[in-house]
Amino acid sequence: MSSHQTIDAPWGISVFGAASVDAAPDLARLRLAVVQTRPTPGEAFEVTRDGTNRIREVLRRHGVPDAAVSSSRLNLRSSWTYGNERTFLGYECTASFVIELRELDLLETVLINVVEAGANHVEGVEFDVSTKKDLRARARKAAVAAAREKAALYAEAASVRLGPVIHVKDVDSEQMRNTYRSHSSGSGADGEGDLTPGKITVSAGVVIGLSIIGG
Repeated sequence: MSSHQTIDAPWGISVFGAASVDAAPDLARLRLAVVQTRPTPGEAFEVTRDGTNRIREVLRRHGVPDAAVSSSRLNLRSSWTYGNERTFLGYECTASFVIELRELDLLETVLINVVEAGANHVEGVEFDVSTKKDLRARARKAAVAAAREKAALYAEAASVRLGPVIHVKDVDSEQMRNTYRSHSSGSGADGEGDLTPGKITVSAGVVIGLSIIGG
């Protein structure tokens, strides 16, 4: 028998369990920015600040609280073109936003309105759930149950009885493939081109070790 077929210091059964819980998203995060280039720093700051104020007014009209909007400080840098000759374009000022929207029915309208107000860079829309902590807890309990079920099958096949759990190791869910993602809800033609939130999948994994009792 080769060395890789033997078990050093045998002690019991070690199994991996995984589980996922799906939920409909109840919030969306809009990531966008106002980016303006002007000949002087003062002009760049002024036009970007005006766009920022217009966006905040639009969000207030839609009932989005200020606390749901996080914005960066105004950032300024020199802007150049690069080709046969390096040409100075002006000063580029940027203000970035992350907007948390609870009313998903307003998503398209809000997105259109903030773009019209001056948000000329849209980085993306991310759907999420506010109950992620509870969903993760459910997934972890289900992962333990899956691991115990697998251990019971091994014990039955080996004609032994399971003893108590003597080891529990959490598996970092971020390392599991497709652990936490939002994805499209099917391929229905009616939703093509729309910001359809689909569903959120929250997963968990665990390795448990159980002692065994001879049959």
